[in-house]
Amino acid sequence: MQTVLRPIRPSDDVQLAKLIKSVLAEFKANKPGTAYFDESTNHLSVLFENPKSAYWVCEAEGKIIGAGGIYPTEGLPEGVCELVKLYLYPEGRGKGLGKLLMQKCFEQARQLGYQQIYLETMPELNQAVNLYHALGFKSLDKAMGNSGHFGCNIWMVKDV
Repeated sequence: MQTVLRPIRPSDDVQLAKLIKSVLAEFKANKPGTAYFDESTNHLSVLFENPKSAYWVCEAEGKIIGAGGIYPTEGLPEGVCELVKLYLYPEGRGKGLGKLLMQKCFEQARQLGYQQIYLETMPELNQAVNLYHALGFKSLDKAMGNSGHFGCNIWMVKDV
């Protein structure tokens, strides 16, 4: 499967909202306090106009199969961004695309001057949690920043 990794475009918004909501529903993680209910999920291209952010879309045969990015979430310490809205459809999993997306985010974080990447997730997304650990993320005892994602109870950070 030939894949293309490219920056987000406004025309991606509807497909990306569908991706995020369907993956959260698939893992029974479509609950309050998650990206499922974020208003920004419906218009991600606007959110990622922030010059200290980046969002990458993974396409295969012209169809979006995954995406993820970094964002300077409010309340994070200086030099820390958040790995956000990283999701893959089932056909995109197990092929190294999650790792590829995260490596692109790590690279972009370094280019934007960040020293660390923080993330929030939940036990329902255990496949992702395992990948985060494998890529060097360390568990935290509490949340950093003000993401508003009270539905997440796993917090991790990694030096970039």
